[in-house]
Amino acid sequence: MTIEARLRDILPPAAVLSSEEQLRPYECDGLTAYRQLPRAVAIPQTEEQVRAILQLCHELKVPVVARGAGTGLSGGAMPHAEGVLLSMARFNRILALDPLARTATVQPGVRNLAVSEAASKHGLFYAPDPSSQIACTIGGNVAENSGGVHCLKYGLTVHNVLRVRGYTMDGEPVEFGSPAPDAPGYDLLALMVGSEGMLAVITEVTLKLLPRAEHAQVVLASFDDVGKAGDAVAAVIAAGLIPAGLEMLDGPMIRAVDDYVHAGYDREAAAILLCESDGTPEEVADEIETMREVLQRAGATSLRVSASERERLTFWAGRKAAFPAIGRLSPDYYCMDGTIPRKHLARMLRAIQEMEQKYGLRCANVFHAGDGNLHPLIMYDTTKPGELERTEQFGEEILALSVELGGTVTGEHGVGIEKLGAMCAQFASKELELFHALKAAFDPAGLLNPGKAVPTLHRCAEYGKLHVHQGEVRFPELERL
Repeated sequence: MTIEARLRDILPPAAVLSSEEQLRPYECDGLTAYRQLPRAVAIPQTEEQVRAILQLCHELKVPVVARGAGTGLSGGAMPHAEGVLLSMARFNRILALDPLARTATVQPGVRNLAVSEAASKHGLFYAPDPSSQIACTIGGNVAENSGGVHCLKYGLTVHNVLRVRGYTMDGEPVEFGSPAPDAPGYDLLALMVGSEGMLAVITEVTLKLLPRAEHAQVVLASFDDVGKAGDAVAAVIAAGLIPAGLEMLDGPMIRAVDDYVHAGYDREAAAILLCESDGTPEEVADEIETMREVLQRAGATSLRVSASERERLTFWAGRKAAFPAIGRLSPDYYCMDGTIPRKHLARMLRAIQEMEQKYGLRCANVFHAGDGNLHPLIMYDTTKPGELERTEQFGEEILALSVELGGTVTGEHGVGIEKLGAMCAQFASKELELFHALKAAFDPAGLLNPGKAVPTLHRCAEYGKLHVHQGEVRFPELERL
């Protein structure tokens, strides 16, 4: 009996997809350069069904890849050719919202923005706010440890999750963390957040909610040089300020988003910074004044402060629209996700400009500047021979420089399949062995999201690219399965 037939013993027939037409929408996530059809897609609706599917696949040694909304940008949700793609789309309920404890317990398929919408009537919100928050799910956010434009002050997903529950590959129920301030034993909750679906399939998450600030304003600062803008970021932090958000866009990105959403940006600027302050009106007024002084000293050519809530949201609308704005300018783009110390932002921006000339490709930049998280968007056309390969080399050079500058190869998008080679550059063999040992402690058979995030030592010895043949990605590590 086939795996598809066995799955239909667990799920309603309509919840098991197996024809090519049905599978095609699941062939990739937001990293569309790499695609692979799964053997089957299973769409459970209850925890009992999730557990039964995992137990079945464990018995048959069939790989499983869990998927949320598919908005990830590192290939972390790309299927395995011989595996089952486990869609958590029907786990989309907010199970409980406690305004007194300031917590929300949700299923992993709940959209990020839906949590804040539900909490808003209590004067609360969920802090992590990725640009894709209108579509991305909490389960995906937990898998990748997503951030957002306000993560500088309020933290990443790992700082805003209290508890997760789920199942290991053999169907064993697990729970990490606690709604209480602390939990006994090792802090395995932090291990689960950012584990890219390699350790367990999450079925429930308890989130921390925060009170909305009384008041917020944004300073929009323009610069005639990207280096000055980068140095200004370091100056803001050095002045003892922790803005609610501190974002940076370079000239190409400014014009792209202004054409798209008419955010009112300075189109002649080489770069702009968005610096937000929130708190009481008095706190905001003091902080905004200090920000203005710091930014003027750093060389800002003009400063604007949002005069209304509508204008503040308009300023942020431009930043949130960065990715779709570039999608209007290029048939394809490749979004990188390195992180560097803030003091090196100017050097990285100038280096990227040189790389544009080297590889003959355009690149627009938008950064979570406050914490040094880079998002260069390299524009290319996959129909033109050699452009994808040059794009990959461009991206690899950005990540290599990130490591050289004392940073990391990822910030909030995860490793997935995209950065396996870069992981070889960042970590030594002993460290990679520890990563594999940790994976084996949860998933000895290596069936949960295999071939992702942590490269094999053999792969690092070759330090080659992914094996791509006729548009399909292959995982040589898994040929033994």
